[in-house]
Amino acid sequence: MAKKVAATVKLHIPAGKATPAPPIGPALAQHGVNIGDFCQKFNEASKGQEGFTLPVEVSIYQDRTFDFKLKTPLASELIKKAAGIEKGSGEPNKTKVGKITKAQLREIAQKKIPDLNTENIDKAMKIIEGTAKNMGVTVE
Repeated sequence: MAKKVAATVKLHIPAGKATPAPPIGPALAQHGVNIGDFCQKFNEASKGQEGFTLPVEVSIYQDRTFDFKLKTPLASELIKKAAGIEKGSGEPNKTKVGKITKAQLREIAQKKIPDLNTENIDKAMKIIEGTAKNMGVTVE
């Protein structure tokens, strides 16, 4: 028999650096989850992706057990890494802060495609290009 989901919690956690401190602790404690256990499993699962903040969806069941699903790093994080910049532009229509190539754009789109609402790589590239444009990053 399938377990009944009591709650679903969505968090953004730095890869490999989950701790029982806020925001993770309070978000999961209210549902009775063993926070230390979650942190240990998350850090194990996110090894090798250090430096990225990962979206994670935690399904909490009525018997206080949980499953979690790691998503790919945020598109903005991948773009910043590819362009070699610290942060996006405050005025993306006026101030450009970096450049990425079409090849880098395709690579980012291929990483993100499982989390996007398309299977088509060209459409995925358009979505990522829009994010880059909103950050003040030009695509060449």
